[in-house]
Amino acid sequence: MSKNVDDLFDAARAAQARAYAPYSRFNVGAALRGASGTVYSGCNVENAAYPQGACAETGAIGAMVNAGERRIAEILVVGDGEGLCTPCGGCRQRIREFAAPDTPIHVAGSTGVRATFTLEELLPSSFGPENLTRR
Repeated sequence: MSKNVDDLFDAARAAQARAYAPYSRFNVGAALRGASGTVYSGCNVENAAYPQGACAETGAIGAMVNAGERRIAEILVVGDGEGLCTPCGGCRQRIREFAAPDTPIHVAGSTGVRATFTLEELLPSSFGPENLTRR
């Protein structure tokens, strides 16, 4: 885990400010660090044809893949409110596609990181690409 997640927090907050959430009014930002050290970010984008929107984590992963990277070193998700804004089930599986079980997932609010989990803690005994390997 990175000792300093300030760059992830700053990128996620900037993405959160650009979120398109006219229906839920719950803006979310995410930023991840690829294996190269590059930071990629994304925001949630809602759609009137619910649930056709996209989560912030999905946007950040898409940006990483578009840049040619395939490994998430760590990820930070920021949302407002009292509760922790952990990745939804679908995003946990999307993160799993590109991350190891011990990958840190930082959950933040407007003032900073509130909790850190590993992917294994959020998605135990997960199904991943290696499960599809032919023998």
